[in-house]
Amino acid sequence: MILKRREFLKVSSLAAASFMLPNFLKAMTYENAVEEQKNRILVVLQFSGGNDGLNTIIPMRNDIYFKERQTISIKNALKLTDEAGINPALSFFKELYDNGEMAVLNNVGYPNPDKSHFRSMDIWQSASDSKDFVETGWIGRYLDEACYNCDHPTQALEVDDMLSLAMKGEKKKAFAFKDPKKMYDTSKEKYFKTLAENHNHDGETVDYLYQTLGSTINNAGYIFDKSKAKSTTEDYPKSALGKDFKTVASLIKSDINTKVYYLQVGSFDTHINQNQRQEKLFGDINDAVKAFVADLKKNNLFDQVLLMTFSEFGRRVSQNASNGTDHGTANQMFFLSGGLKKKGVLNALPDLQNLNDGDLIYTEDFRKVYATVLKNWLNADSTKILGWKNGVYDFV
Repeated sequence: MILKRREFLKVSSLAAASFMLPNFLKAMTYENAVEEQKNRILVVLQFSGGNDGLNTIIPMRNDIYFKERQTISIKNALKLTDEAGINPALSFFKELYDNGEMAVLNNVGYPNPDKSHFRSMDIWQSASDSKDFVETGWIGRYLDEACYNCDHPTQALEVDDMLSLAMKGEKKKAFAFKDPKKMYDTSKEKYFKTLAENHNHDGETVDYLYQTLGSTINNAGYIFDKSKAKSTTEDYPKSALGKDFKTVASLIKSDINTKVYYLQVGSFDTHINQNQRQEKLFGDINDAVKAFVADLKKNNLFDQVLLMTFSEFGRRVSQNASNGTDHGTANQMFFLSGGLKKKGVLNALPDLQNLNDGDLIYTEDFRKVYATVLKNWLNADSTKILGWKNGVYDFV
């Protein structure tokens, strides 16, 4: 059968829901630790667009902050410590902090930072040096390392229409989908099933496309069944992020083999009228995470789930003329879980007296964070996956 260009593009959009791995976990020294490690799940929430960290975790007693941000500084921050507060739109994060269920790491970045959205995001997702261009992602390489016998290629799932670089390994890929039912309904269309069963095209690219299409069709029903197996009664917000977290929660509560979930929210590219835009995004995040955590706690799962946030860069210290901020460098990361070993603000706030041409200077390398999560939370070989040999943190 002849495949026309328009049909090829339609097939590609379905096959973009790519796939990957399972069975891993190396044995630990005692049985209970093994079981605890096997049950752990990582949820990554990407703040796309470069979130302004200084208006997220606020240096409440720093005169430089208020001087450089006379109209956009946050003056009603919710107190975390004597020095640090959190944006009032993240009120549930304050509750988690008070409960000992949140950790914050400040000044996270990398050497020779890039201020391009696309390039810096590639660096964060690939876990590479800023001078290197790598075509695999840190979670994708985890899949390469962790998947030995894959009964279902659903060890990592991204709730999106397209798969991020972070989720692509050399041999394995995660599986991307936006809505389990929609993907399942599409996969059942006679047109796609006929294509998958009867293609006879030569060429490596086309052959790979059809292999991916076949995997998508075969696994769409599996994911859809798991997503509805233990549907939630929790009242999630109607926002796109709320729906995404509801999907993740339903899958976590099922017996699907997924270890990593990946979500995105944005855009945080707040060059103009930053406070209004950030408040709206934080409100969506706050409400979605609140419902998600409540759902997990009702099912005694919050100790087994680690929610980690990141953004490709922070913003400059000084506000611009449009009541916004321009592309900067270092930023903070959040870690939310009932299973944290260390809680609270883990390190010092940014040094606003010691800047690099108006930008924050990073003190914590994001690859050390990834190494920590891979080694301590997912029990994976972080050195082999990242090439990182400079130790790990101990908050998980």
